[in-house]
Order: sequence, then C-alpha cells, then structure tokens
Amino acid sequence: MHILVTNDDGPPSPHSSPYVHSLVRELQAAGHTVSVCLPHTQRSWIGKAHMIGQTLKPTYYRPPPLPTSSSLPAGLGAADDAHAHGSTHFRPSSSSAVEEWVLVDGTPASCVQIGLYHYFTASRGPIDLVVSGPNYGRNTTAVFALSSGTLGGALEAAACGKRAIALSYAFFSRNHDPDIVAGASRHSVKVIEALARQWPADKSVDVYSVNVPLVENVEQAKTVFAPLLQNYWTPGLSAFEAIEADVGEDGDEEEERIRRAEEINSGAKDDGAAAELKKTEESGGHEHRHFKWAPQLGDVMKATNEAPEHVDGQVVRTGKTSVTPLKANFWHASTHLHEQELKNSQEDSTAQSTPTTLLVRPKAEAQEAVPSSTPALDNKSSEIIYAVVDYEDKYVDPIIRSALEASIPAERLRLLDPSSATIDKILSSADDNRDEKLQKKYLQIRPYESLDFEHAMSNPATSLINSYVIRKALIRKHFLSTTVDHWVAKNPNSPLRNHVMRAEAFEVDYAEFLDDALVETFDLRASMERNEELDREDDNAGEGDEEEEEWWILKPSMSDRGQGIRLFSSMDELQNIFDQWEEDQPSSDDEDEDEADDHTGNDATENAEKDYITTSHLRHFVAQPYIHPPLLLSSCDNRKFHIRTYVLCAGAMRVYVCREMLALFAAKPYSAPWDQAFLDTHLTNTCLQGERADAQSVQRFWGLDMAAGLQQSIFASICEVSGEIFEAAARGMMIHFQPLPFAFEVYGLDFLVDSQGTPWLLEVNAFPDFKQTGDDLKETVVSELWRGVMRCAVGEWAGLAPRGEEKGNENMVLVRDVDLGRR
Repeated sequence: MHILVTNDDGPPSPHSSPYVHSLVRELQAAGHTVSVCLPHTQRSWIGKAHMIGQTLKPTYYRPPPLPTSSSLPAGLGAADDAHAHGSTHFRPSSSSAVEEWVLVDGTPASCVQIGLYHYFTASRGPIDLVVSGPNYGRNTTAVFALSSGTLGGALEAAACGKRAIALSYAFFSRNHDPDIVAGASRHSVKVIEALARQWPADKSVDVYSVNVPLVENVEQAKTVFAPLLQNYWTPGLSAFEAIEADVGEDGDEEEERIRRAEEINSGAKDDGAAAELKKTEESGGHEHRHFKWAPQLGDVMKATNEAPEHVDGQVVRTGKTSVTPLKANFWHASTHLHEQELKNSQEDSTAQSTPTTLLVRPKAEAQEAVPSSTPALDNKSSEIIYAVVDYEDKYVDPIIRSALEASIPAERLRLLDPSSATIDKILSSADDNRDEKLQKKYLQIRPYESLDFEHAMSNPATSLINSYVIRKALIRKHFLSTTVDHWVAKNPNSPLRNHVMRAEAFEVDYAEFLDDALVETFDLRASMERNEELDREDDNAGEGDEEEEEWWILKPSMSDRGQGIRLFSSMDELQNIFDQWEEDQPSSDDEDEDEADDHTGNDATENAEKDYITTSHLRHFVAQPYIHPPLLLSSCDNRKFHIRTYVLCAGAMRVYVCREMLALFAAKPYSAPWDQAFLDTHLTNTCLQGERADAQSVQRFWGLDMAAGLQQSIFASICEVSGEIFEAAARGMMIHFQPLPFAFEVYGLDFLVDSQGTPWLLEVNAFPDFKQTGDDLKETVVSELWRGVMRCAVGEWAGLAPRGEEKGNENMVLVRDVDLGRR
C-alpha cells in the first residue's frame, strides 16, 4: 500500500514526538510505500482545525536510519545522541534517492490535505490509506477524541474520501523502553494491515481509532473492538485557568504538564508535577485577565476508571489494543463488534510477504486456530446467523445447505428446523449462553409462499430473504415485453434493442373475442397481412415459398415449463389455437386469476405433463417473431437449443451472471416451422420431453463443440443483456420490480442463439427448476452457482465477503452495480 503518515506531535523529538520514526520504519520494512507529511511542531488538542488566512510554508526533514534495537530509537535518546536527530532544510533535495519528509507549519488536517493533493502521488501513485499518529499518549474516550489532532488528521482524510486510521500509543510510565516501542510499532503495522484488508465496503466505517498500550508483550495480547466511552468535562470547571495578564507559559511546556497530569491520574506515581489548578471569576464587572489551557483531568480520568470493562479506555488499561470504528460524525459505528476480539492470525505465507488476517471471534469462544478454509471475517463477525433452508426441492436443498455451511463458520451458524416455532420466538431467546450478548440475524431460503416477508420488512437490518416481494416486470412475459419497450424507447442504444425480440402483448378472455383483442397489435397484424399476400401470390404462381413468410411464437404470459407455446403464421392458425384450448379445458374450472399473484415461478407448476391452458392462464399472452434459423451444431445432431443462464440479483442492487451455463436441447433435429407441425423440433424446454430426453438434452455450455471465440462472444452478450434487463426493470418499471436491500434472488434467464451467433433473451424465470440439470452436471453447475450465491449475497450480508470479492470469484461475474437509493 501507499500510506500517508501524519501526526499532531511533529517531527521526531524525545519530548513531543518519540514514536513516529519507529512506525515509519516498520511500515517500510513490511513492504509499504510510506510518504510523510507532519506539522513542523507539536499541534496537540487542535482537532480538525485549519489555520484560515495563513500561508503555509513547508520545510524538508531528512530522517536518519532507525538504529538497531541495541541503540536508542530515533527521537528517544539524549539531545546530543547522533541517532536521535535528522536534518531540516528549506529546499527539497534534487535527488529522488534522498528520503524526505514534508513538514508544514500548519495543523494535522492541513498536512493531510497537502500530503494528499500536493506531494507524493505524482511519483508514487495514489495514496491507499492515511495513518495519523502514533500519538504521544492515548486517545480514548470522547473528551480526548473530539479534541485530538491525531483524530482530526484522520477525520480530514475521511472527509477527502480516504480510508484513515488514527493510531495512539498509551503509556503508563516515562520509561520508553526501545524494545517495547519497537514491539508496539510492529504490532501496529499488523493491525493496520488487517483493518485495511477488511475495510467494510458498505461505508459503515470512515475511521478506525486504534490505541496500543506501551507494555511488554503487546504483540501477544488481544486486540479487541471497543466502543468510545462518552465522558464529559467536569461540570462547573473550565478547561482554562484565569491568570494575571502578564503571566504566560510556553505551549510545549504546557502540553508536557498536561501529559504528566494524565499519567498521574491513570495510576502512575505522583511526583508533584501536576497540581490541581482553579480560579473563579470575581462577581461584578469584567476583570481583565489572560487564560491559559489548564484542563482538569482528574474527574475525566475517573469516568474511565469507573466505566465498563469493554470500553476503549478500560481495554487499554488492561494491556490490550483497542480498535474503535468511527463514522466521520463523532460517534462510534458498528456497535455489534463491541466486546469482540480482533485477532491477528498468520495467513499462508508467500514469497513476497506474510500478511496477517483479521479475525473476529465471539468473546466466549476458545482461541484455537481457525481452519484455513474459514473465510476471513470483517466487522460483522460477532453476529449469529439463524437460517432456515427449505427450498422444498430434494434435488437442490442439500446443495444450498452445503454451500451455506461452507460459507458461514460453524460457531456463527444456527440451522433451524423449518417446522419450528415462529422466528420471532426463536430470536427472542438465545439457544445457549454464548449467544446472549450477540446480535442475531435471520436468513430465509424458502419458496415465495413460505417466506416470512412481514418479519423481514419489520427487521430489514437483521434479515435476508431469497426473493423480492415484487418482480412481475421480469417474470411475467407481458410485463417483460412492456419493460423492454419502455426502456428501449428512452434508451435507443440499449443492447435490449438487438437482443430481445419485440413482443405484441394482448389480452383474451374467450376465443371468440380474439379479433377484438388484436386491434392494437399493429406489428402482428401487419405481419399476418404480408403472409396472406404471399400465400395469394404463391397460389397464383402454383408454387409456395414459405421461407419468405414470417412465423410467430405464442406464449401464455402466466404459464411455465413450456406449456401453451404454439407457432403460427396466419390469423386462422392463431384462432384455431384458442378454439382448441377452449375445447380442451376442464368442464368445471372455477379458478380465478389473481393478477397480484407475483409469487408463481415460471418453472414451478404441478401439471408439467399436461399441455392445456387453464382459465387462470388465459387473458395475458405475448406473440413474438419466431427466431429462424437458430444456431445448430452438427456434433449435437443439429438439434435446436437454448442457453439457461443463472443470474443473481442481490440487494438494491448488484447483478451477477453465473459463468456456468446449461445448453438445453430439443428432442429431435431441427426443421423449419413450415415443414411439420410437431413442436418436438422447436421446443427446448426439457420439462416437456419426459422419456424422450436423452444424454444430449442437457449439456454444459462451455463443453459444446463450438469455436472458443464464438462462445466468449455469446457469453459477453449474455452478461451485457442480463445487467441491462435488470436495470431496465428497476428504473423503468419501479412499481413492478422493487429490489430490496435485505433480499436477493436467483433467476433463470433463457437465451436462444440465432445462426449469426446473436443471443436473444426469451424469458426470465423466478425460482428456476434445477432438477433439469441432472446428476452429471449437479456439482459443475448447480453447486458452483449456489457457492457463488453464498459468497456474493449471503457472505457480504454476514460480513464474510467485502464488496468487490466477486473479482476473486471468476464463476460469478458482476454485470451491474446500481445504487437505487433504497435503504
């Protein structure tokens, strides 16, 4: 990483800034690029201030190399120690080989601004992280944090959009043992690296305030997340002392006195250097006096001594390192982490480095090593995940459970019996003592009808469900047609224009009213008229030329598994289709269509073996130009096929395409629609094939005998169209597709590839039927899909996979990342 270091104590000094040199050298030793921009003198207690109206002038400090541990660290030796001082220059060196720190006669916040925007990046690249510190003394509790220049520098970095860590060394003695300081710096580097690697991608943390105690064996002690103690100045006592107008005190000397007072109040021996100071203003008129900074810290420190054990000040007092996540609004964030341990465990070493993984474990857990297969956790890892997996499909249920158990550490996962009591009752009581203080989250992976939407809507921060409530804009064919039409009209260059056949949507209650229903299907009627004209010309010529006719495919909007699909090229053929359906439908059918029925998945019906259209399926239809000729592969007997693509939509919203796709083949070799009336050559939905399905009916897309370049081109187009259709539905049909932050959903998108290699989106299926994959491809396709779903949707929600993790998961391709503003 390229790290910018600043502080509020200035350049290395045995009295005011004894630690910065050691930290910089340890960061460099760990392989980081370190740039340093510091105040030219001590600037404590200045917060995030800037000196408005003052022209800031830099000087250039050239530090000495860090001595060995047998010598005094730089800045800690006697005044005449040759290793304790670098050199300061008014002009920068002309040689890039000379190490120079920039010193600015401003505040820590000003140093951050100048370091970020005016130095370093041109030659060293963008700055990845800002470290402010190490501060000479702790910065625990609200009173110190709100005033700290160290915190101020970090907050300024956060305001500039940079990740920032405020680092402070809490001392309990004036004996700054070089080995203890060196150990604190090594430990600090590990904590910095761990926090940087697992920074929450949801912007829930702007700054980490880290307090490292200067004690022996700090590297072996625990590092724990801790809340900021809210303390206050002593009521009735001013932080300033009134003095005679001609009495003053040097600022550096006053800072030294304050530090000494803090040391005494924290338990060190009182040598009389800090006496309680107080004067009250006499009654009556104003008296001309001066005021010097003289904070009375006794009661402030007393509040820390009396605070609970888990707050930052108390954690440091016990010899552990405290880490407080902060938003740049002066309050701690991620409260669910409090009392949890931040563990620095060694990752697998590489030739270049041996980084440290940040692991957070429940407080009562044993501290044994975490298996290497367990994902590294971020700041949500104290939460217990209660999960119900009941997909009601014996084929995919074990796959989902296995993927979930592989993604969530066993100590955090509680798999519930689907038939157990209500979740509200379960979550109101812990299943063991270990859970009592831990936040609980609830994951539901169930059919749409079984999901507890009410609980999820009432508890969005702790819930995750595997379906959106409203998504008709995608899964209903006539809604999907409208979605595409609206989006393409507003976005003429959208890829949907060239990858989705324009559909004519219409409504029919009874076959006798078909003509009326088609009044506004202008393209369809025009096509039928052209076909009739061609028929008349062919009759007059005594021969037919069917290839010039345009064929159409009819799809009932609310049917599934390929039911009700028909081909036609004339109005008479279309009328015959509806007449036949009315003849075939059951005599007593009192089903009522529920137009708000958004839950039925396009692949979920109990009547797959019956190809009639019930009353509930009547009314909504779409007709599209039939895609002819399709792409045919001689190695697959020239059977028509479509591609089943699994798409994950997570939150509001990110869209992923699973790279593993299926090719589903028709039962017989393809023939033109006018050659025969059998649908076997045209319909590729394997649900309709029954015993006719064979080993070639379902194949892995990437295993097809096809040119690699063509496969890659098809996949790239599928990714582009998949991302576009979800954004079109979310932005253009907001009433009928509402992605929610606490939900995710897996869809099956079907694409047909024409003879030119262009994929065309056919339909979008909710709750796709995974059984059609079969046993041979179960592990290759379905298991891989659900492992990806757990990483990209469930993992991030559970704090296991920071956003951006999809880059490390080649099987799940992020194709759209849109912030819909839904929280």
